[in-house]
Amino acid sequence: MPFLGQDWRSPGQSWVKTADGWKRFLDEKSGSFVSDLSSYCNKEVYNKENLFNSLNYDVAAKKRKKDILNSKTKTQYFHQEKWIYVHKGSTKERHGYCTLGEAFNRLDFSTAILDSRRFNYVVRLLELIAKSQLTSLSGIAQKNFMNILEKVVLKVLEDQQNIRLIRELLQTLYTSLCTLVQRVGKSVLVGNINMWVYRMETILHWQQQLNNIQITRPAFKGLTFTDLPLCLQLNIMQRLSDGRDLVSLGQVAPDLHVLSEDRLLWKKLCQYHFSERQIRKRLILSDKGQLDWKKMYFKLVRCYPRKEQYGDTLQLCKHCHILSWKGTDHPCTANNPESCSVPLSPQDFINLFKF
Repeated sequence: MPFLGQDWRSPGQSWVKTADGWKRFLDEKSGSFVSDLSSYCNKEVYNKENLFNSLNYDVAAKKRKKDILNSKTKTQYFHQEKWIYVHKGSTKERHGYCTLGEAFNRLDFSTAILDSRRFNYVVRLLELIAKSQLTSLSGIAQKNFMNILEKVVLKVLEDQQNIRLIRELLQTLYTSLCTLVQRVGKSVLVGNINMWVYRMETILHWQQQLNNIQITRPAFKGLTFTDLPLCLQLNIMQRLSDGRDLVSLGQVAPDLHVLSEDRLLWKKLCQYHFSERQIRKRLILSDKGQLDWKKMYFKLVRCYPRKEQYGDTLQLCKHCHILSWKGTDHPCTANNPESCSVPLSPQDFINLFKF
């Protein structure tokens, strides 16, 4: 049966600012405040102070909110938490699930890049997100991604380390954005197209800055790498996990070039990254009839992924489903929390939020 009475939704109340404070302003039909309006304030003050009778208040609030969230804002909207609870389904106590963007916002990646043990881990995670997961992030998560990337670039420009690593990251991101911007009509990116074009120009500027870096020679005069015994030099070179670093090191001095061509050095590098089965499928013989481990390494890299090694990683507690950095205490009820923690590679971290 339809309701034919008066609408229950009232139009609200109006208030007037007076010398004694705010007082309720009523209509002429329902009260006597209208006749006394001139005693509270004159007409000019009334028009200035009573923003509740116009749309200026709403417009100002929306404008402030838009200014906070625009592309030029440097504020990072994440909590920098040491650990987060990863929930994949709704329960009676908690509804919804944790997404990749939410985890990226809440975990403290901004401080992690300042730690040399976590730097490569965060950079690899940024690269994987740039390749395939950028569109799955929310608008705020995408903004945090660019803010953290800016901090990474500034850190590299300052300490002049990991230059090649960041070059590859920027090139991967720029290639992905070129593809996504062409499909912007399909709503694959959050935000205005001009904002993403501006970000792409910023990436090109960062690449130019990295290309213009001039490595300065240390001012101190003391024992250098080439002053060490050859056995120690070779032992240090065996700690390098990237063959490109060995090639670069061999270009510093003629003596280092001879060490960088050592067959045993490249053999250990191949055996570290790849299995025996993978190596047997990519055998290359040199002119002397011996295995050319250096050429085999670069051929294996093009065919198979290398073994990833990080000084510090994110860990997931199987008992309480809490994600945290290694060595971070979290409220776990297990008798032995360390035995419940499983290290996660950057790819495992992304796969954790695929439902």
